[in-house]
Amino acid sequence: MQMRRFWPLAPVSAAIFLASCGGSFHDNGFEETRIIDKNPASCTVLSSSGGSVVVGSGVAGDPAAPEAASGYRLGMKAKTSNSYMAVANTPLASKAGCEILKAGGTAVDAAVAMQAVLGLVEPQSSTVAGSAFMIYYDAATKKVVAYDGREAAPAAATGYYLSRQDQADSASPAPVPSARRSGRSIGVPGVMRMLEMAQKEHGKLPWKGLFDDGIKLANDGFKVPGRLGAAIASNASSLALDANAMATYFHADGKPYATGETMTNKAYASTLRTMADYGADALYTGDIARAIVAKAGQTVGDDAAKTPITPSLMTVADLANYKAKKREPVCVNYRGAYHVCTMSPPSSGGIAIAQSLGILGQFDMSQYPPTNPQNEGGVPSVMGAHLLTEAERLAYADRDKYVADTDFIPLPGNGVSTMLNADYLKQRASLINPDKSMGTAQAGDLGSVPLGVDKTVEHGTTHLSVVDAYGNVVSMTTTVEASMGSFHMVGGFLLTNQLTDFSANPVDASGTPVANRVAPGKRPRSTMAPTLVFKGDKPGDFVMATGSPGGGAIIQYVMKTVVGALDWGLDAQQATSLVNIGASNSPTTGVDGSNTSLDTSALVEGLKARGHTVSTSAQSSGVATIMRVTKDGKPVLQGGADPRREGIVLGDGAL
Repeated sequence: MQMRRFWPLAPVSAAIFLASCGGSFHDNGFEETRIIDKNPASCTVLSSSGGSVVVGSGVAGDPAAPEAASGYRLGMKAKTSNSYMAVANTPLASKAGCEILKAGGTAVDAAVAMQAVLGLVEPQSSTVAGSAFMIYYDAATKKVVAYDGREAAPAAATGYYLSRQDQADSASPAPVPSARRSGRSIGVPGVMRMLEMAQKEHGKLPWKGLFDDGIKLANDGFKVPGRLGAAIASNASSLALDANAMATYFHADGKPYATGETMTNKAYASTLRTMADYGADALYTGDIARAIVAKAGQTVGDDAAKTPITPSLMTVADLANYKAKKREPVCVNYRGAYHVCTMSPPSSGGIAIAQSLGILGQFDMSQYPPTNPQNEGGVPSVMGAHLLTEAERLAYADRDKYVADTDFIPLPGNGVSTMLNADYLKQRASLINPDKSMGTAQAGDLGSVPLGVDKTVEHGTTHLSVVDAYGNVVSMTTTVEASMGSFHMVGGFLLTNQLTDFSANPVDASGTPVANRVAPGKRPRSTMAPTLVFKGDKPGDFVMATGSPGGGAIIQYVMKTVVGALDWGLDAQQATSLVNIGASNSPTTGVDGSNTSLDTSALVEGLKARGHTVSTSAQSSGVATIMRVTKDGKPVLQGGADPRREGIVLGDGAL
């Protein structure tokens, strides 16, 4: 089947273009053409017989017809597309994004539609009342911008918000039933403000129409994916304290919805309609905002025992005053061949990735590729894994000490440039012994910065990558924090427990202030690290978009994917499928055990011989990767979805 290419075109008359291609205008403050793909096979998947299957149709071969999660899907191959591509961690979200791209929308338009669906079908990982970071590449201007939609602490919060019911009383008990299940974990949401800001600047389609897929699925029903079914069952006792959650995720007899059953969420459909009509303001002012504040302020559970719950101190003013922010991305040159851009603080992930790449740039990683990459990306070599994880240890050490919300706590020296200084990273690289692990690294000496070390553990999230027919790119990581967030539910959506990403105590054991302590209006440190790669020394020649969920391990998942593609020549699926290898700043190195078909014993023993303590626990990354490669002399998009989750790749033509 012949597929049309829709890479950015030379300027032509709008009237001529629209007449020839069936496009239309969307007034976003300027006149633009819109590309519309009329190929009926686009945004579908290929069946075993070679025909196309619509995602969500329920027919044989539909990837949205769930089976019990196996932990790892064998045999996934890279998918290619000529014009546009969307990758998410659940099939219905990929479909929502792809349909927007097919209709002539931009990557940001698609991201809005995908977020609306994710809050419905993947609520254990994402919510419209959550937070997100987005790295966006604008093909027309060749510029990269970072969008910050991270939650914020309410104005009434102090450093003891997560550790004391009465913040001013040192003898006051901790929030109940726990900091997470209490209202204290719920931050002022940011993702929809962020998406609205980005869509106003870079969208082509009307905002109102971007919610159609989410509304239809919420009204008509969808089949419960395996990961959602497992999340409902495992979190049943916590969800039971919330009547809205019980009405949504459980049958009338109290039995949880199971994988494969069809469920609806009428309240969520109503929320999406209101946001479609009135914009993000609908979530931050008016009835929905008041409902969020009331739910977060709940003092007893809806269970028969009326379990006490420490309330949030968030107000409607906190919601009304929230602002999404544009920031300068963190960018680093890698090997003189690539320009890598990722997220700036309050993400710590971007700086850690940039530092890790700067350190690894002192070693020829191409000498240490994985074995047999055609088989699920292969098994990493011992030396490749050793160097990668040692670089990460050094980066995590700096991250734990120095990085937080820079609007409150500045980075040392001159900021990002100090932490990414080439001489400093070369000195850090010299600390790596090729024959022995350092175990636990010390933070670098970046001057007198009196900060305690914070190793607060982060949890769940999801990721999406999108390239549109105009050449624009989105890499976006979005989160509810831990599985199903705080378990508070209103308007058909869950509220997060994102504030538990702050340090629960504002000082360390010696009384030294911690950079990532709670403060009014402050955003908790995150590891989310949406990442873009370009050839050369500046944005322009797009190579790769990637990112992953995974809490504190996001840095590791992104690093192995980027190194796999850039240093080891893996394709988008191989780099995504590659065994996860990584380390935070501890003696333990993780060697992902989710793919039991691969023999990693030689890798494990080789690392142990170099002094690593090795964990082979299964890891639940959710890498979503899009690369631009050359095929048959032409540029094409190549996508990979993480086999450890449920996502798929969709684009023009059946993939």
